[in-house]
Amino acid sequence: MNKQIESNNLKVLQDQLNYESLMNKKYNEYATHCTDGQLKNLCNEASKIHKDNFNTLKSYLDSHQ
Repeated sequence: MNKQIESNNLKVLQDQLNYESLMNKKYNEYATHCTDGQLKNLCNEASKIHKDNFNTLKSYLDSHQ
């Protein structure tokens, strides 16, 4: 049985999804401009972490529909 999420918690989750999406996009953009290989890898790793966080939150929300 899935419990419905309260509206104030939905707002927090929506804000966090937006944050994770934005950070994923920013780190992807940073990586395209990096000339240093280590920094480029670091940006790509950070981008992946934020993408994974986004997908985890999205899956959580989807499980409560």
